Amino acid sequence: MTDTRSDGGGTMGGRPDHGDNNERLREATVGDLERHDDTVALAEYDPAWPDLYLREAERIRTALGTSALAVHHVGSTSVPGLPAKPVIDIVLTVSDSADEAAYVPALKEAGYVLRIREPDWYDHRLLEGPDTDVNLHVFSEGCPETDAMLAFRDRLRADDAERDRYARAKRELADRRWRYVQDYADAKSDVVRGILDDDRP
Repeated sequence: MTDTRSDGGGTMGGRPDHGDNNERLREATVGDLERHDDTVALAEYDPAWPDLYLREAERIRTALGTSALAVHHVGSTSVPGLPAKPVIDIVLTVSDSADEAAYVPALKEAGYVLRIREPDWYDHRLLEGPDTDVNLHVFSEGCPETDAMLAFRDRLRADDAERDRYARAKRELADRRWRYVQDYADAKSDVVRGILDDDRP
């Protein structure tokens, strides 16, 4: 597959462990799964990223109307000063993310392409954007993963030390070679959970 996986903080809540992560990724991917076999290129923060998000959010809301219960900019491109893969991560809340017929056809009409289907992980769906590098993550209303993604974003926005801690971890991991980009994203999960745990009373 193309580079569709999030730079938004690894896995917040933890995906189920099936033993073979590559097999899980193959099963979840809609279409071809292409190997990366390289390091991960990070870009310095670009102040144009919020505007790209706003454009995509409007496209999503126009396509879905009231079916789009919430649309948020998440991931590293949503945190000023943080280096990131230049892919805009967006989280979309719908009534039931497993009910693809309720939202996928309308998003396809708007140019989005379904790339990931994870029924055993919060019924997560991921779609690629039509003309900008966008990862659109879809979860059901009340999903704890959405809350975690927003909490992580807000923590990094509010705390320079934690933002710098995460940036260091990202740069170190990005310099390694990864079979799939998702492996890089998953490798960040421990530092993500550490930052979230530091914010708990």
